[in-house]
Amino acid sequence: MADSKKDSISSYSDKGVIAGFKEFVTRGNMIDMAVGVVMGTAVTTVVTAIVKSFINPLIAMIFGKPDMSKLLAFTVRGATVSFGAILNSLINFVAVAAAVYFFIIVPINKFHNAARKLTHKNSSDAAEAEEAAEEAGLTPEDQTIALLTEIRDQLAQANTAGALPSSTAAVLNDGNTDEQVAIGAKLS
Repeated sequence: MADSKKDSISSYSDKGVIAGFKEFVTRGNMIDMAVGVVMGTAVTTVVTAIVKSFINPLIAMIFGKPDMSKLLAFTVRGATVSFGAILNSLINFVAVAAAVYFFIIVPINKFHNAARKLTHKNSSDAAEAEEAAEEAGLTPEDQTIALLTEIRDQLAQANTAGALPSSTAAVLNDGNTDEQVAIGAKLS
């Protein structure tokens, strides 16, 4: 273990002090930690605002004052014991924990779950379509032609049932090329 420490120290000194410092600062974990500190500071301001503007006024409505540090306090020989200050700190801790959980963690978890479900659904649909195409041994061009042929056939069926206007039926009946018919027969 002493050798590994010596090697890492010598690698910094071999490169020069500035190059070693640059490598240390730009390491991924250092940058992640810096981003975490910045985000933690931003979340702290949000949580503090929720506690001061929402939760402490609720406490004031219940107990008559938002700060209970002077409540249940007594002094003996110049030393003050304040159970209210302890109670105040416990309530603030629970308030901050509740604010973080209900206003930050729960919404983020719901967002992640919804995104995960959507991603999973889309990836499974795409995988099923790719498997079907691979089983049939079709190129993307053949898949497109097969889809268009299927649409044409369904429209022709709708025409025979009298559901399409006559101009659409004329296009469907006269618009086939020999290549399209041959590919449609190959796919069927």
